[in-house]
Amino acid sequence: MKQNLHILLLGSGGREAAMAWKMLQSPRTEQLFVAPGNAGTAEHNVDLDPMDFDAVEEFVKANGIDLIVVGPEQPLVAGIADRFADTGVKVIGPGARGAMLEGSKEFAKEFMFSHAIPTARFMTVTRDTIEEGYQFLESLNPPYVLKADGLAAGKGVIILDSKGDAKDTLAEMLEGMFGESSATVVIEEYLSGIECSVFVATDGEYYRILPVAKDYKRIGEGESGPNTGGMGAVSPVPFADEAFMEKVERRIVVPTLEGLKSEEIPYSGFIFIGLMNVDGEPMVIEYNVRMGDPETEVVMPRLKSDLVDLLEGIADKTLALKKIEIDPRASATVMCVSGGYPGSYEKGKPISGLDEAEAEGCILFHAGTRSLGEGTAVTSGGRVIACSAYGDNIVEAVDKALDGASKIDFDGKYFRHDIGFEFRS
Repeated sequence: MKQNLHILLLGSGGREAAMAWKMLQSPRTEQLFVAPGNAGTAEHNVDLDPMDFDAVEEFVKANGIDLIVVGPEQPLVAGIADRFADTGVKVIGPGARGAMLEGSKEFAKEFMFSHAIPTARFMTVTRDTIEEGYQFLESLNPPYVLKADGLAAGKGVIILDSKGDAKDTLAEMLEGMFGESSATVVIEEYLSGIECSVFVATDGEYYRILPVAKDYKRIGEGESGPNTGGMGAVSPVPFADEAFMEKVERRIVVPTLEGLKSEEIPYSGFIFIGLMNVDGEPMVIEYNVRMGDPETEVVMPRLKSDLVDLLEGIADKTLALKKIEIDPRASATVMCVSGGYPGSYEKGKPISGLDEAEAEGCILFHAGTRSLGEGTAVTSGGRVIACSAYGDNIVEAVDKALDGASKIDFDGKYFRHDIGFEFRS
């Protein structure tokens, strides 16, 4: 690749804001475009729909783009990497076949089963096999886990304590609760433990593991209420020590990459492995085929090495030559969200207090925001701003992030005060 790069980053959330922040620190970045971006990336934004592949291709040609970095999963599942396969433009992210690891829960579970990757017992159910699904629920102990097979914006997983509710919800999902995404449903055995997120960068041959993170998905304090896209995150994760990560690498990371190769599925980009620590043993909950959100908002601050250099290693299959340097400090992020989220919420609320939050030492990664020009921003989504901070330990990082989040203001603002609660002693 040439010395100075023109990079197109697709996406508009906090994940993309954090990646843009890190890419702009690289001397290799000559020009960065973010499509469509948000108020936090305003000076780099271009009005481009990541799902309009014709428009993306036209923009790439017109602006001499060398590298496309795909933030969200939808363009990957739809095959954007395949679209550029023979153009000479490098894409960070797998083709459509590899993206099935996230695009289909059924495919992912069958893949894990085929390659002896530890995961929960499961059964795939359609309308035609709903009675068998009911029987499988009878064989499980509560709580009951139901997952829409396709993409559902992070909201396609439902956990229920009542077997009757599980049966009713299974029927509702199959009848279109999440549209076509839940025409097939995966029923899973519930795994009891504590979750973490492992991020693997791979060029298809070699891999590097990024800082481990833990996110908090429920809207309410103490992990109560409905699932969201993520209310906050911390890194590192105390239980993900050297011994635990050796198990993760040997039992999960290596078999995953070997499994992809054995099935002749080319894969370059990121693999997000959602894990459950079950009595010290790692079990896979899910795969994602991109970086997580809001985990990226704590992983990027801890990545001391050059992100663009790492991305080049992925794109050019030279990852074996790249080293990753990690900041020893902890980082935490607290997500400020719109009132009513993850249900219905109003948009267009003016946002204030950003300078005050940054004065507390916080890094602000915009998510659901829109710029009105002249430095003013309004809300445009459920998750509005991720307030990230460093600390000598998790508690210190969380407290600083909370201080920053308290300075941000918009009508209906809500954030959880207990991010990292299980690590307070």
